[in-house]
Amino acid sequence: MAKTGTTTTQDLRSAIERSGYYPALVSEAVESAVGPEPITSYLVHQETTFDANEVRRHVTVLVLTPSRFVVSHTDEQNADATSPVPYATTSTECVRLDRIGSVVLSRMVANPETYTPGTLPREVVLTIGWGAVQRLDLEPAGCSDPNCEADHGYTGSATADDLSLRVSEAGDGPETVRQALVFARALSEATIATRD
Repeated sequence: MAKTGTTTTQDLRSAIERSGYYPALVSEAVESAVGPEPITSYLVHQETTFDANEVRRHVTVLVLTPSRFVVSHTDEQNADATSPVPYATTSTECVRLDRIGSVVLSRMVANPETYTPGTLPREVVLTIGWGAVQRLDLEPAGCSDPNCEADHGYTGSATADDLSLRVSEAGDGPETVRQALVFARALSEATIATRD
């Protein structure tokens, strides 16, 4: 669920409960991270994946406050060598809005030749970067001489990729796609306001 404008902790808690994924655990973690700040927008996204013979669930909660972006991830795990019973892991990170360097929203639309403004995309990918995670892709550099044996060093690229969230109409429903768009816009607007 996403909501923009002034909202309450209860609205967020209700959205987490509707996701049906350990609502007491997820709510406590998110509310603890948000603290007393008012919530201006949020997005709750549940993802189910299939790993061999196991079904795994993951929920991501994104919260926007006047000064921070809060991201929470909760994963469930089966019993393993560290725990004889199934368990869940929840993490939260709070990022000052002035630290967010990019908000990228990729949209996939069907039949772009007949696209009408306002039509809901089939899929969106929201990527947010604040410098916590950097990915470096390197490969050996070369020249055009096929017989050259010189060491030309390396070439590559560095990418900030702190959070990437994919929401699709087929997998999540049109309302979740719409909510992801609302949250992305609210976050983009908030990061602009911190630079003024």
